[in-house]
Amino acid sequence: MGQFFSGLKSSILSLSAFAALFILVEQYPIYWSVKISLIEQVLYGLFVLTIVLSSYFNRSRLTLATIVLLLFYLALTNFIPWQQWLLSHGDWMLLAGASILSVLSVLKDRGLLSIHGAYRFTLLSGLAVASYYWFDIVNMLTARLVHVTHLAPYLKYLTIELPLTCCTLLLLWRCVREKSLVITALLSSYCIWLGHYYQLTTLPWSVLLSLLMMHYLCVIFIDSYFLAYRDELTHLPSRRALNQRALSLGRKYTVAMLDIDHFKKFNDTYGHDIGDQVLKLVASKLAQVKGAGKVFRYGGEEFTIIFPGKTIAQAKPALEAIRQAVEDYNIVIRQGLRSTKKARSRKKSSQMKTVRVTISIGLAVRTSKLNFEQTLKLADQALYRAKKSGRNNVSE
Repeated sequence: MGQFFSGLKSSILSLSAFAALFILVEQYPIYWSVKISLIEQVLYGLFVLTIVLSSYFNRSRLTLATIVLLLFYLALTNFIPWQQWLLSHGDWMLLAGASILSVLSVLKDRGLLSIHGAYRFTLLSGLAVASYYWFDIVNMLTARLVHVTHLAPYLKYLTIELPLTCCTLLLLWRCVREKSLVITALLSSYCIWLGHYYQLTTLPWSVLLSLLMMHYLCVIFIDSYFLAYRDELTHLPSRRALNQRALSLGRKYTVAMLDIDHFKKFNDTYGHDIGDQVLKLVASKLAQVKGAGKVFRYGGEEFTIIFPGKTIAQAKPALEAIRQAVEDYNIVIRQGLRSTKKARSRKKSSQMKTVRVTISIGLAVRTSKLNFEQTLKLADQALYRAKKSGRNNVSE
């Protein structure tokens, strides 16, 4: 259940931050209304910056959303001669924008300068065309169903309310289902799009789009940070983050090196997909370490935990607790054993199997004559001793 709602927390936090900024801007126009001409000029720079950065960091959905909003703004300001047509087709503009933003939440980020980009531009153009002809389809459908007594009162909702409800549900489902700030940014854009149409906000489009572009840029920067400093598989801080954290450590700390026992054999037996599942499981257990420990993925099946300001005696109970937690956890294998050269002709087992893994831990405390790299090396040597002494233990 928790995995199904994995994106709920990040979506709420992101939307709350954007909503707070939006309320501040709306409640205090005195701070920006006198600079509206400057905002209109800066907005074009924000558009270009967002398109360039989102493309560079492979956030193509934000790139496409920005391009759509830019075309809309250019038409609105009569830079592109579509202003009168857009104003006379407000319902089409509403449905086209809503459908594009909701469908973008389903797509994956792909390079735009490729066949995938061509497919996406074609799809978004198709949505705009479909939105235009939707009203003709509804009129024909209404003419056929108007005589049905039970349906007649609800036919008026087919034109706008039904497609908007579908778009809203799709976006909300994607926000809850997937932990992605990009989808949250698309949802905030969707809310602004609907809010302006239904006159829930009186802010000018230049201000609204500036807020959205700043939201997009924040998403790009945050995602880029996590890409650089977070391990994609385990979602733990990476080795680069460990090196950065080492620069801010004081003179007193304890370092632990951890390794999954017999992990190579486990991978050879069950396959790398199951091995990745085990890595994620162990990482989730390590992330629960007590004693102010900070966990990092060092590489492969190795992890590092730093205990700032702690001695070995203070850190060891927390390490023993997570060692025991990993040992006690039953892992259900839902795939068959990997075929070997000796058993090519055997059928893959379809039965589930429960296995356990253990971890070995090496521990070292920083002394006055050691730097972080030397302390880490001592912890690695202690880990080697833990493996030599039978594994599944903590060695100093």
